[in-house]
Amino acid sequence: MRIISGFLKNKKIDYLKSDTTRPLRDFVKESIFNVVIHSNLIDVTIENSNILDLYSGVGSFGIECISRGAKKTTFVEKDGKALEVLKKNIEQLKIENKCSVFRSKINSFLNRLNKNDKYEIIFFDPPFSESFFIEELKIIKNSNILKKNHLIIIHREKKSKDDLSDVVKVITTKNYGRSKVILGILT
Repeated sequence: MRIISGFLKNKKIDYLKSDTTRPLRDFVKESIFNVVIHSNLIDVTIENSNILDLYSGVGSFGIECISRGAKKTTFVEKDGKALEVLKKNIEQLKIENKCSVFRSKINSFLNRLNKNDKYEIIFFDPPFSESFFIEELKIIKNSNILKKNHLIIIHREKKSKDDLSDVVKVITTKNYGRSKVILGILT
């Protein structure tokens, strides 16, 4: 895995071969950033933004955001092995001052989150087989942690049939191989 653009361009990041986590493939990540940067439907920029990377795994998305000028990324991951790799990646890239890392289940993290923290972009990459992340979106919707101009990015399996209509106003959905990426705002 590599960083695609920004001041860390072409730096490699370690990943974990595991049944519990899966890496965000480079071509999917690059496609997400192309949409975020170039779509006139999206009113958020990565530069100087606060990013919340939920189910962060080894941190591929959040680290890419930092490389592209994000102010700070908060990573949340419960898997200990993925967390070790994430911390190693952050340390090797010398970006500790732009990162906060939490080992936590998402619900627990959201319920104790400082309400003064405001995010422009939230990236969700839950296990493909699970749909409980919709409840987590509802917690975020009611928690007042999003800036007025914000973006929710959800990485799912292309075949998934998640009903997001009560929570997310979908801006666009893109399919990449087995993956589906949904970009929207909370309603």
